[in-house]
Amino acid sequence: MDTTPIAPILQLQGVTRSFHQGEKEIVVLRGVDAVLWPGQAVALVGPSGAGKSTLLHITGLLESPTGGRVIVNGRDCATMSEAERTRLRRREIGFVYQFHQLLPEFSALENVVIPQLILGKSRRAAEAHARELLASVGLAHRADHRPAELSGGEQQRTAICRGLANSPRLLLADEPTGNLDPHTSDHVFLQLIEVIRRQGVAALIATHNMELASRMDRVLQVHEGQLVEVSLARPR
Repeated sequence: MDTTPIAPILQLQGVTRSFHQGEKEIVVLRGVDAVLWPGQAVALVGPSGAGKSTLLHITGLLESPTGGRVIVNGRDCATMSEAERTRLRRREIGFVYQFHQLLPEFSALENVVIPQLILGKSRRAAEAHARELLASVGLAHRADHRPAELSGGEQQRTAICRGLANSPRLLLADEPTGNLDPHTSDHVFLQLIEVIRRQGVAALIATHNMELASRMDRVLQVHEGQLVEVSLARPR
């Protein structure tokens, strides 16, 4: 029996972020603390302008905090060089956006293969893994189609596979179903959650859809620059 303790994938400790406009300081984040565990889907909610995107950018190492610590898979990112942060971001963090941002001249398969090639995986191994991912979200028969030949839901499912292509430990999603109709949104959401569970990924998912948020493991609300854990009634 394996008694190895489970370690958190993400730890935010006292994260702050402020900007200057002339002589005026604008404080966006005021000491954010959070912990995400493997296989856990966490909703990030709050009104527009509350700081959700800023927090996702900091968590994804795309932006540096003014203060505090971001620890990904046990590594303190504040002590890293920019090159080390880039390597960690490519290997450990996956991204899914509201608009799929697929490369239009490449097929669904190729869009999932490319991130793997960047990390040095052989094309044969990358294609095999990409086909497995696409099959897991019901797109095996659409692998050779370009984005323009896919429906909105198919495009977004391809984008999810691309975000998971390098087997990240942390997945960050910014309104991943916000551009879809309600039926398609629900279908894509269910498949996203299934993949998160199956692969043991920790996921932070920004959304304005409170019904979807209520179906995740936890809900964190950005309120006055801090994170507050809230309880939402699950739909019956």
